[in-house]
Amino acid sequence: MKANTSPKIAVNLGRLKLKNPVMTASGTFGYGEEYAGFVDLNSLGAIVVKGLSLKPRLGNPPPRIMETTGGMLNAVGLQNIGVDVFIEEKLPYLRQYDVAIIANIYGETYDEYKKVARILSAVKGVHALEVNISCPNVKNGGLSFGCDPKIAARVTRAVKDETGLPVIVKLTPNVTDITVIAQAVEKAGADIISLINTLTGMSVDLKTKRPHLNNITGGLSGPAIKPVALRMVWQVVQRVSVPVIGIGGIMTAQDALEFLILGAKAVQIGTANFINPHATMEVVEGIKNYLAVNKIKDINEIIGTFKP
Repeated sequence: MKANTSPKIAVNLGRLKLKNPVMTASGTFGYGEEYAGFVDLNSLGAIVVKGLSLKPRLGNPPPRIMETTGGMLNAVGLQNIGVDVFIEEKLPYLRQYDVAIIANIYGETYDEYKKVARILSAVKGVHALEVNISCPNVKNGGLSFGCDPKIAARVTRAVKDETGLPVIVKLTPNVTDITVIAQAVEKAGADIISLINTLTGMSVDLKTKRPHLNNITGGLSGPAIKPVALRMVWQVVQRVSVPVIGIGGIMTAQDALEFLILGAKAVQIGTANFINPHATMEVVEGIKNYLAVNKIKDINEIIGTFKP
């Protein structure tokens, strides 16, 4: 490779075209503006904003976040400003950047998912929707939408019916066989699948003999879950034909490259943003360096090259 030739790092996830495969993970990067002082937002492949609901949510009462060995537990409870305030106050700021904006959405009923999708699809500046199906289905006894393949498929179809944007379905790992859910949402029309969301965990305070989190349980994220995430991504890419986004414990370019080699077309950086606000840019640069050192001209040459 000539010294002045930079490797190509653009990736296509179907209709969603990214300048590079590094995305932020919902809930760890605010609405983008919060990190603008640390990160060149234009350098990212995509910004996935904090999950949006139909109406504003306060989330769970504290304590709702704590550090654990190799990661963190959170039970924030999907606190957010609501879709209307996002469109009015946050989206105009994001529109000034040359980066794909992905709105993560959720609801407690099918109708809420549909309404949020419909509202976001009618505005300029949103390039895709990521559907969080790890939420409790209030009309089904609180069971997560993502734990039952039929329910997961129904949510996917409900959102697809309301939008012309690419639909990413984000899977929960808290199931017996994640490939069954992946195949169900693909059949229902998912354009892209992202995984994994957090693993359910908890922690006990020895002094009080009470849970550290007010919600008792929370979502475990960070480096501790990377081996589980890698395994699940590997399983899913073998079972579906739509593009897959890898998520879970990615701290460095090396971590990201593992997911890409397994077959993920892109990755999302989450908990690392709390530890190192420059993490996303460092991963982008690290991927470029890896390609250059190994004389690889295009990142797509390494995607899916895993040899079991």
